[in-house]
Amino acid sequence: MVTLSDINEARARLYGITVHTPLIELDHGDPTLRLFLKPENQQPIGAFKLRGAYNKIASLSDEERKRGVISYSSGNHAQGVAYAARALCVKAIIVMPNNAPAIKREATAALGADIVLVGPGSTERQHKAEELAAQNGYIIVPPYNDEKIIAGQGTMGLEILEDMPDVETVLSPVGGGGLISGVAAAIKLTKPSVNVFGVEPELAADAQASLRAGKIVQFPADQVTRTIADGLRTQSVGPINFDHMQCFVDGIVTVNEDEIREAMKLLAVNPDTIAEPSGAVATAGFLFRADQLPKTKLNVAIISGGNIEPATLEELRRSSPARDI
Repeated sequence: MVTLSDINEARARLYGITVHTPLIELDHGDPTLRLFLKPENQQPIGAFKLRGAYNKIASLSDEERKRGVISYSSGNHAQGVAYAARALCVKAIIVMPNNAPAIKREATAALGADIVLVGPGSTERQHKAEELAAQNGYIIVPPYNDEKIIAGQGTMGLEILEDMPDVETVLSPVGGGGLISGVAAAIKLTKPSVNVFGVEPELAADAQASLRAGKIVQFPADQVTRTIADGLRTQSVGPINFDHMQCFVDGIVTVNEDEIREAMKLLAVNPDTIAEPSGAVATAGFLFRADQLPKTKLNVAIISGGNIEPATLEELRRSSPARDI
């Protein structure tokens, strides 16, 4: 399990690399339940994934870095690994699904990583990365199932508590579980009274199913790939992540595709809070699942990323304004 010391060490490594993103209040019509956004779309790669990726690669030995790193990702972790590898002068190979958004695929290539494309299933890209690592000696940088990755993502929890010591509830998107594992560990190990809830798409609600079952539940690829939240299309959470979630997470709620789009519309009004579909799910959870969440006054929802296709963003802005919540 990740310790508070691990997360503080990660924060020291990330100094000058990642941005301490501010908290931005969202006017959603109810002043009694205030919502502040943690806009990780303001990171150098447009998403939180740089935190974990850099912490992992920076922790490798010189010999391991010389061998090069390989990862598997639908997009944001790919960019995080590519960015960190370039900063640390390490060769990077990324296995990506062939349905990854073009904006993420192109950004990863622009950062100097070699890209290998496979089918849409999250297990498929993992298996390909493991195969190439075995053949070539690359070091695997997993997207979530790794303590260095979790510790890096946990630095976000430290920032939230520093900027809002009285926060009562924190909402995090859930895909493979790296983000919520780190954030929940950082918060609960520092201030156990804070509620930490995950939010995921109904079409990819494997984390919720896993917590309810008390064991990891895997969803089929043809189901999870139907959600617009491409960064949350993992078929199951990682074992290390699941241990942290069982220990530190208070619950998980789910949102449907229309609710994700509505949250994206509301967030797109402010250029500082533009969110890709995955980045909007925590806000959607607050707006549409209030009956399943604590009635707390000070709340934070994490915008995990803002790498949205330009055409999708333009469509959101042309469509009718977000409806009243």
